[in-house]
Amino acid sequence: MYLRRVQRKNKDGSVVTYLQIAHNERDPVTGQPRARVLYSFGRADEHNIEQLRSLVRSISRFLSPEDVLQAQAALKGQGGLRFIESRPLGGAWVLDALWKQIGIHRLLERLAQKRAFRTPVERAIFAMVANRALAPDSKRKVETWVREQVAIPGLEDIPLQQLYRAMDFLLEVHEELQREVYYAVADLLNLEVDLLYFDTTSTYFEIETDALDEDGNEGPRRNERSSTLRRHGHSKDHRPDLPQVVIGLAVTRDGLPVRCWVWPGNTADMSVVEQVKQDLTGWRLGRVITVVDRGFASEENLRIIQRAGGHYIAGEKLRAGKREVAEALGRGGRYQQVKANLHVKEIVVGDGEARRRYVLVYNPEQAKRDRLRREKLVEHLEAELAQLKTLPSGQHTKAVCALLSHPTYSRYLAQTKGGKLRINRARLRDEERLDGKYLLRTSDDTLSAEDVALGYKQLIEVESAFRTLKSTLDLRPVYHRIDDRIRSHVLLCWLALLLVRLVEIRTQRTWPAVRDMLQTMHLGKFVADRAEVYQRTETTRQQAEILSALKIDPPPEILRIETDNPETA
Repeated sequence: MYLRRVQRKNKDGSVVTYLQIAHNERDPVTGQPRARVLYSFGRADEHNIEQLRSLVRSISRFLSPEDVLQAQAALKGQGGLRFIESRPLGGAWVLDALWKQIGIHRLLERLAQKRAFRTPVERAIFAMVANRALAPDSKRKVETWVREQVAIPGLEDIPLQQLYRAMDFLLEVHEELQREVYYAVADLLNLEVDLLYFDTTSTYFEIETDALDEDGNEGPRRNERSSTLRRHGHSKDHRPDLPQVVIGLAVTRDGLPVRCWVWPGNTADMSVVEQVKQDLTGWRLGRVITVVDRGFASEENLRIIQRAGGHYIAGEKLRAGKREVAEALGRGGRYQQVKANLHVKEIVVGDGEARRRYVLVYNPEQAKRDRLRREKLVEHLEAELAQLKTLPSGQHTKAVCALLSHPTYSRYLAQTKGGKLRINRARLRDEERLDGKYLLRTSDDTLSAEDVALGYKQLIEVESAFRTLKSTLDLRPVYHRIDDRIRSHVLLCWLALLLVRLVEIRTQRTWPAVRDMLQTMHLGKFVADRAEVYQRTETTRQQAEILSALKIDPPPEILRIETDNPETA
């Protein structure tokens, strides 16, 4: 739908311009577009053109980007232009602007100069990063996406093989790249890293065999080495039946990813802390307190963290059976209320080298949820035990074995000398004392109990980062089989996560919401005579707010004009 100008010549030679709202539709016979008049305003000189423009802008909110561009062209007297296509511009424009604010483009160009690339390797890497953030898909489909479905500044086409070469280059330079990108982000945001959070996740492969290569061809490649990364292990996605890789992520308290790692799928959490500390040695991280979850809180890992002069905040397993933990949980004393659902109590166990400083955290709302969940579990368990009495001997034995091997029910069951199952009431009372509580341990005596609790609570930012990787950025499925390509794929996701988190921090909106608003900004292609005009849609109020928050200028209204006559460009 657009505002259409029609001129008619009178017998006296005068020309009258009429204004119409029209809509282009395809002629079923000729296949050519034709204008269908929806409303005629009459003579142009009898109307306030500014009011009409306001009307069209109001109507445009309910139109497609293509129709909006048609209307804009008509309003600006560009009725001679023929509309060809439009593509989303806003998302790629913002990501590219942030990419340049950080200086990633200059860093990649500098690193690429040493290797004398003839291809636009920096643009290829950015295209794959933007694809992760805007429309995640395989690298094979990125080629089509760039050529047909998105407007990326400085890139109109990129062959698949150039994408793969760019991925190989990215892996070659990733150590320096990750370090330099962190420095640039720290300078850009005036960032002082005092708390560094680390955690791991896993991502599995849908196809275990080498059935398809990255090009979508069947069968393994000749002379291709088997993967050392894709291994079966403890799956945090609850898919132990599929091979996986383990991904590590270090983030700041704001959720900005500092560095990423990739390990074989059978790597245990406890075994990676030393490498993480070594890889971050020499980084300008200041006085860093490393925050780790219960899965990393072994005595050896905590010693590794302190060995380099750092400190830690670590979660403790309440049911690990450690003497110090039992003593800390048994200590009396009052809780200090920090927030509505956050109460803390400081506890010191032992003296000298055996001294341990703990902070016991209590959440009343979580305690209620824990109690209700356990009550429902006990209710269900009682029903299962009652059902046992009705089963014949063979089925009874099988059902008893199933209950005793159940990962949850078995904790609350006891067996009499005669083999009869009953609910372990003593265990239930022990569990009740742990409702809504978790225990933290820290090596830093300068931190208050409140700071320790709040610092650990922010570990959720790592979990949020992993959720973004897996959902918004579609880390999985991983289409690559070769180890280097798998590592490079994770690096691309890390760069996309960095840009996405910068957007979220500055705008205080979720990336999916921002992305949806930005993607309605389109770049239209118009043709007139021998010239091509690239014009964007008008900036909406929400888009303007986002751009302002990100300190990014909007794209020029006319992005570029291409002509085969240089004098008319």
